[in-house]
Amino acid sequence: MSDTNNSTAEALFEKALSVAEKHLEAALKEAGPLAAYVAVAMIEVAVNQAVEETTHQDVVDMLHDLANQIEQDADEEEE
Repeated sequence: MSDTNNSTAEALFEKALSVAEKHLEAALKEAGPLAAYVAVAMIEVAVNQAVEETTHQDVVDMLHDLANQIEQDADEEEE
């Protein structure tokens, strides 16, 4: 992929994150004491919907990337 395509994809993903975060915050506020459960449930719903929109393998690859990012962030916090 070219740098232009990468930049466009990153910009689109950042916009998608912004939309998702806005809706997640609203759902967590509405959930009150169930917020932790709602957050996890939204992950499950999002994964199921993502599989409908793309392929199982694409979702698995994205989740692996996300898991690696989470582990790297945790390692950096420990240092």
